[in-house]
Amino acid sequence: MVAEGELLWEPSEEVVERARLTRYLEWLGRREESYEDVWRWSVDQPAAFWTSIWDYFDVIGERGGGPVLSGTMPEARWFAESSLNYAENALRGAEGTALVFVSEDGARQELSRAELREEVARVRAGLLRLGVQRGDRVAGYLPNIPQALIAFLATASLGAIWSAGSPDFGVPSIVDRFKQIAPKVLIAVDGYHYNGKSYDRSAAVNEIAAELPSLRATVWIPYLAAADEGRAPQQAEPTPAHTQEMPHGEVIGWEGLRAELGPLEFERVPFDHPLWILYSSGTTGLPKPIVHGHGGVVLEHLKSLAFHQDLGEGDVFFWYTTTGWMMWNYLIGALLVGATPVLYDGSATHPSPAALWRIADSEDVTYFGVGAPYIMASLKSGVRPSGLERLRGVGSTGSPLPPEGFAWVAAELPGIPIGSFSGGTDVCTGFVGATMLHPIRAGIIPCRSLGAKVESYDPAGKPVVGEVGELVLTQPMPSMPVMFWNDPGGERYTESYFDVYPGVWRHGDWIKINEDGSCVIYGRSDSTLNRGGVRMGTSEFYRVVERFEAIADSLVIDTGQLGQEGRLLLYVTLAEGAELTESLERELCAALREELSPRHVPNEIRVVPGIPRTLSGKKLEVPVRKILLGTPVEEAANPDAMANPEVLQHFRPRP
Repeated sequence: MVAEGELLWEPSEEVVERARLTRYLEWLGRREESYEDVWRWSVDQPAAFWTSIWDYFDVIGERGGGPVLSGTMPEARWFAESSLNYAENALRGAEGTALVFVSEDGARQELSRAELREEVARVRAGLLRLGVQRGDRVAGYLPNIPQALIAFLATASLGAIWSAGSPDFGVPSIVDRFKQIAPKVLIAVDGYHYNGKSYDRSAAVNEIAAELPSLRATVWIPYLAAADEGRAPQQAEPTPAHTQEMPHGEVIGWEGLRAELGPLEFERVPFDHPLWILYSSGTTGLPKPIVHGHGGVVLEHLKSLAFHQDLGEGDVFFWYTTTGWMMWNYLIGALLVGATPVLYDGSATHPSPAALWRIADSEDVTYFGVGAPYIMASLKSGVRPSGLERLRGVGSTGSPLPPEGFAWVAAELPGIPIGSFSGGTDVCTGFVGATMLHPIRAGIIPCRSLGAKVESYDPAGKPVVGEVGELVLTQPMPSMPVMFWNDPGGERYTESYFDVYPGVWRHGDWIKINEDGSCVIYGRSDSTLNRGGVRMGTSEFYRVVERFEAIADSLVIDTGQLGQEGRLLLYVTLAEGAELTESLERELCAALREELSPRHVPNEIRVVPGIPRTLSGKKLEVPVRKILLGTPVEEAANPDAMANPEVLQHFRPRP
């Protein structure tokens, strides 16, 4: 065990001097102030702070003379008279490498800024020929390949609205998403590669298109076929089988879409004009279609990537993600700050658990980001990252990173800070995280992000320090949703975030904020362990259990209900070759009793073949709890929104 709060890294004077945040503070005239003082200014004077971000980064657009911020949550509005376009800001400049693409099978592609601009211009012209106009929706059923980024930028340049799903999503899951937004064009691949295998999705695309009567056209990218023929995807045309079965609109290939070079122009739109539609996980009920605006994303990603990831021109940015997770939208934001995103399509652990670290080395990555489970898997697998000569920072998100994960990075990558970030799809960013000015302590998130007024509320709705409470935002952020799609009165949006504390955003996580502004996230507040009145987030439990080498993964569920004590059930997936012996059970219970409390010793430990997770890797605690309380398995979670739906049957209540 590593003590929470143990100092692992401190920035040198050289690191502080070259940090992009330092340059901004000098520009502001606040270099001598503490970070916490500057953060306080950024949330107490939001109009001044966000205006400074627009000015400091020289955002392309018309700022206008209207108020920077008007109204209060959930009706707050930013830069009311401004106009801009995300794509125009992302594609500024025509020199240097725009993106690098790497696939699991070793294929590699690189596009310069000039080449990217030309490809976007070509696809923009193709979308215009298909009738796409401002406000229309373009949907992508695509892996993390260059065509996804090109299609998104072309869509955004027109003032049309982008939405994407990864091809590992099942048909019902994609239909649940895209049917809500009625896309005019669907851009899809014939399949994808993962873990050394190829998956043909041609039939799935046909099924999806059949459910979307709004389609005017389907654009095929023969990703698998082209790879088999040793050609780039844009050089293959759709086969007759593709074209014959499409029930709505015309069918063309990617080469047909990009066939003509048109002018690269940008439709400047209001600050809150829809840029893209993301979705909640959709494990229960229809996924919420979350709409973000051009302006809010531009300002938030400029601020976050430059000051919290320390990215700028000449940097190379990698984050392991699919197009179905908001981290893809964050990754491609590297273009806004002049950095190069590395797009990767494939498994994180094929052909070995060190696969992503090897990409970071071969591509000279300067900032490397993954989900917390990958860091813990690297620790358990004995991975020893090597090379990484240009690496300056490591990021972790998706779930709380235990102190042991922090310590492993510090030991294996001495001198490289590990920053844990937390935020979400709802705001498409992290609102607590790290900077190059903060020391790194095991298990601790160093700071609240600039412009994000994160607080911890007790049950009475009062802010607390040094205590675990509900994570809330008490001031608006520009990247908050401008709306949910098909929610004209805003009722669904209000119910999602403002039903507990009117006018205050409740995020649904447990957080403890320390006196110095650092914090710890303890997991979802709707999956709390409440044992004998002692409330605890599940992350503390997993930290104890998953340090045992025999335990590959785990899930803990408290079946207690209001006024009624329930059972505490621990589900474990065992490492290869391991067994749940009486000795291991005793050791587990002893560790939980000593490090948490006697109340947190499970009533029963059960072995299961896998822990249910969403497609973005989050543990499905709430659906499993519902199953244990009597909800039928088929009603508790949408299998098409899960990475491994087959394991749910192992969580049925026992007689």
